[in-house]
Amino acid sequence: MSDSVLYSVFLLVSLGIIAAIVLYIVSKKFYVYENPLIEEVEDLLPAANCAGCGSPGCKAFAEKLVNTEDISDLFCPVGGNDVMKLVAEALGKEVAEKDPTLAVLRCQGGCDVRPKTTEYQGPRNCAISSLIYSGETDCQYGCLGDGDCVSVCKFDAMYMDESTGLPVIISDKCTSCGACVEACPRDIIEMRPRNKRDLKIFVGCLNEDKAGIAKKACDVACIGCSKCEDICPKDAVIMVNNLAYIDPIACTLCRKCVDVCPTHSIIETNFPPKKVKKAAPKVKANVQPEKSKTDA
Repeated sequence: MSDSVLYSVFLLVSLGIIAAIVLYIVSKKFYVYENPLIEEVEDLLPAANCAGCGSPGCKAFAEKLVNTEDISDLFCPVGGNDVMKLVAEALGKEVAEKDPTLAVLRCQGGCDVRPKTTEYQGPRNCAISSLIYSGETDCQYGCLGDGDCVSVCKFDAMYMDESTGLPVIISDKCTSCGACVEACPRDIIEMRPRNKRDLKIFVGCLNEDKAGIAKKACDVACIGCSKCEDICPKDAVIMVNNLAYIDPIACTLCRKCVDVCPTHSIIETNFPPKKVKKAAPKVKANVQPEKSKTDA
């Protein structure tokens, strides 16, 4: 073997040894310690990376849980109370139990009740549409119908109904991650408490225009008549800016507001049909005939 070959081999080996030493020193110098509890907590989380907890992903949320002394305000909506209990046990901390929630669409202005007055020919995207114009109907508060909420849902809990042009939320699949709420530029999707048997009563309208304008734009718009507020026995209905809002905490699901709404803008879901009260049969009074003067 010639000297040039030996020299080349020696040079390469020397460079390899020097590079290994440098890498070793750098790794020790810039070593970042990671608490092993972070990985343990991350394994307990559902790995949805939906950002519903307020963190960009499950790993970031696990770091926050480990490094925060009081985790009572932290909550994983996908895993729910069961997962948070496991996390609390692993960390030796206390966690607050929260009622499950569900995404609700506060607009029922489908194609049959909210006629189109313009035609949009730009990119079919709610975020873009809301920036450049008020929508294809005269209601500037309702659903734009381009499905941004459906596209961000990672759990296949939403789909667009072709007949109405509105998104439909599948209650059984909804994890209340809140991605659809963040994606909607009109803020028509709200997280509300998930009641037993998925019973819900809410105002399916966000139109703040005066009664005549709102009714002209949509047949089922709230006209701010206050009848629902007047009849509510628990003061659960609040009138703000010509619009009724039902507080889900105060509401006892009595359905009195549903019956008095003249435009049917209040939605009730999964309730059994109301029993029709049968009118009581009229009982004829047993009236004694008057005695004639001749009988007296």
